[in-house]
Amino acid sequence: MHYIEPFYNWRGYYIASDDPISPFFNCDYSELQYSNKIYNFYIHPQWDNMGSETLFLKILYVDYDKSSAVIELIGEWNDAIENDIMVLKREVVDVLIKYGITTFILIGENVLNFHYSDDCYYEEWFEDVEDGWIAMVNFHEHVTDEFKRIHIDQYFAMGGQLDDLEWRAFHPSQFIDKVRSIVEMRIS
Repeated sequence: MHYIEPFYNWRGYYIASDDPISPFFNCDYSELQYSNKIYNFYIHPQWDNMGSETLFLKILYVDYDKSSAVIELIGEWNDAIENDIMVLKREVVDVLIKYGITTFILIGENVLNFHYSDDCYYEEWFEDVEDGWIAMVNFHEHVTDEFKRIHIDQYFAMGGQLDDLEWRAFHPSQFIDKVRSIVEMRIS
């Protein structure tokens, strides 16, 4: 897992540690010292620790004019033991919502498992974005199946084209527009 880096080709457009609004403003990163672990596996030092022992992330891009954020995740999304949704909501999402972000794109190709607790924070997040939305891109089928099984998929735009989107080929603004067009077509 230590070889899996967050996507870095958009760093010319946005760096969370340089954004005074970001919850990761002024974070320092080492390329040589690995300190964060998911269970007994070290992860690349560029991933951000939001306060969970099993789920880490990287805010890849925020466009305040489009009210949008792109967040890449890695690890095990564990609400049952770590209450990861609460940590994600309080430490990252609430900060971004405070500054007008209402559309969230979560990239989940490195989310290996999901363990459920309840839907309170999902419902709260969904209500907080009002006219916005939360899209899940490239999550593994067994993870999305679990979201569907427990009916929290109602809070996300997921499936279809969002399951196999070559997002790295896009400029970040174009990627947001592409996901927006998919989500808004479903909503209308």
